[in-house]
Amino acid sequence: MSALSVHDLWHDYDGAPVLERINLEVDEGTFCTIVGASGCGKSTFLRLLLSQEQPRRGDILVDARPLPAEPGPDRGVVFQRYSVFPHLTVLQNLLLPTELTTSRWLGRRFGRERRRAAAEAEELLAAIGLDAARDRYPNSLSGGMQQRLAIAQALVLRPRILLLDEPFGALDPGTRRTMHGLLDDIWRRYGMTVFMVTHDLEEGFRLGTRLLVFDKVRHDPQAPEAYGATITYDLPIHRDAATTVAGAGNGGQQGG
Repeated sequence: MSALSVHDLWHDYDGAPVLERINLEVDEGTFCTIVGASGCGKSTFLRLLLSQEQPRRGDILVDARPLPAEPGPDRGVVFQRYSVFPHLTVLQNLLLPTELTTSRWLGRRFGRERRRAAAEAEELLAAIGLDAARDRYPNSLSGGMQQRLAIAQALVLRPRILLLDEPFGALDPGTRRTMHGLLDDIWRRYGMTVFMVTHDLEEGFRLGTRLLVFDKVRHDPQAPEAYGATITYDLPIHRDAATTVAGAGNGGQQGG
């Protein structure tokens, strides 16, 4: 059974179709990279998986059950723009999500629970190479370090699904290569299912075990906005066995 299933999903904005006829089965631990032209619904698809928006038609299932109607700790998200809190230190940025989740009214843990949360956060900081920066503020970090912190924020609650919307688009080529290695290590360490939007086809093939191409297959010259995009290619990527922890899922071509 697939971990995540999408059945006949359609979505529009004010009647203008964005996505149509999306059908997908994704196994646990798959790293799906998503490519396609600008405006073809890639980021919209991530927002639907996050439950930030609801589809106009169709179903999204996790373990054969409907996806929760609101974002939750089971899904982490990282955007291109850093989403860290500038007034908190690196360590405090990681402690905040756990405190808000477990102590909604006070927004703070105490005693043994706080010590345990701090130990888990510091373990994660070590995993992403930020342990030496635990007491620094985000404005003193480089762009790559801030994006590492944003990824750590998304991981601190141990989400089952990680959603990445062009997380490395603003980084220079050298830093991007470093972040590729970090993300690959994190994916192998935690075994999450990943959906990552990228405009870089090479990046998509380098990181993913499965490449999804979004595009419009129906066109009306008189009404260019009449149809939405769908998945036109679903390609398994056979990565080196030493770095792959999950199969690529069921590949093939769909749409038409």
